[in-house]
Amino acid sequence: MKPMTTQPRTMPTEQLINELQSFGVRLVDPSAGASSRRGGAGPSDHKAITIDGMTVMAPVHTAPAFESPYLIEKPDAFGRSRLTRDGVALADVSFPFAPRFYGLKTADGTPYSHIATLHGRDVLATTVLQTCIRYQSRTKTCQFCAIGQSLAAGRTIAHKTPDQLGEVAEAAVRLDGVRHMVMTTGTPKGSDRGAAVLAESAAGVKARVDLAIQVQCEPPNDDGWFETLRRSGADALGMHLEAVSEDVRRRVMPGKATVPVSRYFEAFRAAVPVFGRGQVSTYILAGLGDTREEILDVCERLTAIGVYPFVVPFTPISGTPLESHPTPNPDFMASILRPLAKMLVESGLRAVDVKAGCARCGACSALATYERGRVA
Repeated sequence: MKPMTTQPRTMPTEQLINELQSFGVRLVDPSAGASSRRGGAGPSDHKAITIDGMTVMAPVHTAPAFESPYLIEKPDAFGRSRLTRDGVALADVSFPFAPRFYGLKTADGTPYSHIATLHGRDVLATTVLQTCIRYQSRTKTCQFCAIGQSLAAGRTIAHKTPDQLGEVAEAAVRLDGVRHMVMTTGTPKGSDRGAAVLAESAAGVKARVDLAIQVQCEPPNDDGWFETLRRSGADALGMHLEAVSEDVRRRVMPGKATVPVSRYFEAFRAAVPVFGRGQVSTYILAGLGDTREEILDVCERLTAIGVYPFVVPFTPISGTPLESHPTPNPDFMASILRPLAKMLVESGLRAVDVKAGCARCGACSALATYERGRVA
């Protein structure tokens, strides 16, 4: 790899991550590193990139990314490359290699990669149910969701069994050093809102391998499900608000908005004593219409009861109703993440203390970088 010949980068790492996640990045070699995913649940249309020792998810298949000023050159044999902006080299970067467990299949011939995927650098992620009662109706679906796309494309299966999940998790730990696991699900019929299938799934994994697990679902009607999930092997819980104000929620996620923010807070208060402070989190998408003040106000309420608010920039996914929605400005993200990091540190909530899940991974936001700066 050629030595960098330009001036040293003066942009702080957290600012660079904000810009990469807002503008996306172009790749000279799209096949470099672990494969990226188009559509589906979770961070889709992204690529895992390691910069300054941190692995971040940057959009590569979105409309903004196609015109991004950021470009990553073709990597060398060791996976190392250079990040440039408008032709000026800014930093050395690398790509996590494709995981070895992707080359395996179950006894019935299902590729392991159809059951669970690698997120970031060391996180195993799965959508247990790749269907959702919200997704089937245009009047109910979350406008940013692409949960059905990967299923329609044949890249996954509709229902991953506990045995399949345990088999893949054991291989991912043994072959690729995976350290924690995220289990999310489309919302099924029933008042448990996915808690039942997640409990079965967590138990299936823990029967095969000692791996920290975060489960993610909408708040079940019965708070007793939190104890059930914990006993089944879940170490952490995510209940994702996505948007924080009721008007934005009704506009962007009309079906999910029928479970009001007040119910989420009731569930948060019930779940924290079961899982512990910092082991319950919520995912907030900045850029959907909530103001900076609205997001920080909710984050202050969340941290006060021991919930970790993981705030990420909204990234539009192709093929969804919001595919042309703009990504948030990097300065807008900085105006939220900087005071939020201070709030988290002062509340004793740190990403490094979360046992499993999105906050522990941190790749979809610059929040952990701001947090580390506050601690330092």
